[in-house]
Amino acid sequence: MAVLNTNNLGKAFGADDIFDGISVEIPHGAKIALVGPNGVGKTTLLEILIRQQEPSSGTVSHMKGLSIGYLPQRPQLIGDRTVWGEMMTAFTALREREARLAALAESMGDTSRSDLDEIMARYATEEQQFELDGGYTYEIRTRQVLQGLGFLIEQYQMPLKHLSGGQQTRALLARLLLESPDLLVLDEPTNHLDINAVEWLESFLKSWNGALLVVSHDRYFMDNVMNVIWDMEWGQIEVYRGNYSHYVRQRADRRERLLREFEAQQEMIAKEEDYIRRNIAGQNTAQAKGRLKRLERLKRDKLVIKPRAEHHIHLKLKSDLRSGDKVLITNNLVVGYHRDKPLVKVPDITLYRREVAAVIGPNGVGKTTLLKTLLRELTPLSGTSRLGAAVLPGYFAQAHERLNPENSVLDELLLVRNMPLGEARSYLASFLFTGDDVFRPVGTLSGGERGRLALAKLALDGSNFLLLDEPTNHLDIASQEILQEVMSGYDGTILLVSHDRYLIAALATQIWDIQPGQMTVFEGTYQEYVQARETGRETPAAAAPVRPAAAKSTPEKRPNGKTGLSDYERKRRLAQVEQQIDTLEIRLVDLSGELGEASTAGEVERVRSLGEAYAATEAELDHALREWETLLQ
Repeated sequence: MAVLNTNNLGKAFGADDIFDGISVEIPHGAKIALVGPNGVGKTTLLEILIRQQEPSSGTVSHMKGLSIGYLPQRPQLIGDRTVWGEMMTAFTALREREARLAALAESMGDTSRSDLDEIMARYATEEQQFELDGGYTYEIRTRQVLQGLGFLIEQYQMPLKHLSGGQQTRALLARLLLESPDLLVLDEPTNHLDINAVEWLESFLKSWNGALLVVSHDRYFMDNVMNVIWDMEWGQIEVYRGNYSHYVRQRADRRERLLREFEAQQEMIAKEEDYIRRNIAGQNTAQAKGRLKRLERLKRDKLVIKPRAEHHIHLKLKSDLRSGDKVLITNNLVVGYHRDKPLVKVPDITLYRREVAAVIGPNGVGKTTLLKTLLRELTPLSGTSRLGAAVLPGYFAQAHERLNPENSVLDELLLVRNMPLGEARSYLASFLFTGDDVFRPVGTLSGGERGRLALAKLALDGSNFLLLDEPTNHLDIASQEILQEVMSGYDGTILLVSHDRYLIAALATQIWDIQPGQMTVFEGTYQEYVQARETGRETPAAAAPVRPAAAKSTPEKRPNGKTGLSDYERKRRLAQVEQQIDTLEIRLVDLSGELGEASTAGEVERVRSLGEAYAATEAELDHALREWETLLQ
């Protein structure tokens, strides 16, 4: 059953048709990715489908009572609520029923009431449905979603107005996931998520019961979650079954088939036109006229359209000089901005020529700081790093801060290499800067345009050691694919900071995993790294009991072993205690790590303080576990 379908949908702005004649449907449970070049109209289509915009032609039909959740690229959460308060709006109806149950439970305490049996029956009925609807677990689920999307516990009470743009996106995404609408529409949901959060989101969406429509440039995400691809180009949509990798193969096969059919038809048309031209006025004029009519019908109704040439960047990366075999050497390197709070302690590393090292880890752990330290733009807190013989580094900055916003595109390019203007304009055209685009100030460019300009400059450098900080950010999928292909043939060495797991999986020969305060080096591919990481997680995960949080006092036990709480109060208390246990177990792991660091550093006073905190937390956990066991009886 379709939750949404369209019939000959079209949208125009003035005389420009954005798209036309689009007829698609979204079945219940479908997981659809909408892909296409930047500027093709993907976001416009989403807004029409959810009725935030009106189409110029055609219709959109919704299933009766359809609930829709929409995540725009730049959401704005307003109001005086906190992050936690915003999450609770997803459960407004459930919380109202919770209040009614609490009132009924209080009424049942008055045994003198004449309608006590009626109240008890009503309570039993409503409480059963409340439990089925997740009434005892919604706070636990909220914490799981917030933690999965990268929110720290201390951020739960942060006012929405104090959140950054990326945090607002994650907060709205969390609320939408908790609301569980029939149709979830997400516009670039992974843009502000690190790899851990994206992996969590993938796991969550794989079991999503409703329909899902996502605009994304994240190829790995689409491979893991999606089962249908809508390819939007030239104002039309082609539907492909399968994930992203299946789509790539099907798209290439389709283009080849259409090109063969076009060429065969053009050859047939040329032969028919030649016959008609030679015989239209001769003895075979009747046959020629008959062929002419058939040919005109063919051209009107069954003409195969030649696949249009795709406009993509043309990128070449080549080093001007061969480096020595040892490209980068570090020794006891520590990076950061404050000596008492180092960001990364780097193990001793020797990076060899032609290696591709991928740097991964959560946002804010120091990946960009590491690159800038290796480039000597920042001074290390301690230790050393040096480049090998004949190493010429080239840097792609994530924020493109090396681009001067006052310069024109053309002037910015000429800073790298002086060349005739005609040659420079031709070169920029290969990065899709044509006509007057070359005279635009850099400050007016979009994120994707600045990325293309930075790549254009990098390709002229001739560097043999590329340090790339999120090079695929803001690039459309076609440009990502081209960059990946070019990097795979690069004859130098690459150090790559990226959240693009598809790119990492295709290129990386080793993984540098940065977690708060430390870094580990894995020699091998990303696939091998994931497998080793998951294998390593199995044992502790299996050993640790999964329970969650909050307790202040242990309820007294009745002589029969049960607590003095009503069934409603007991289940609610059980959920609170489970959440508290989960929080305390996480706290113990954190304290254990801090104790190890303090002990290694010889910080005697800090070791004593952390030891006391560990013992107190352990005692609190033991107390909560005893209450948990009591509540289960």
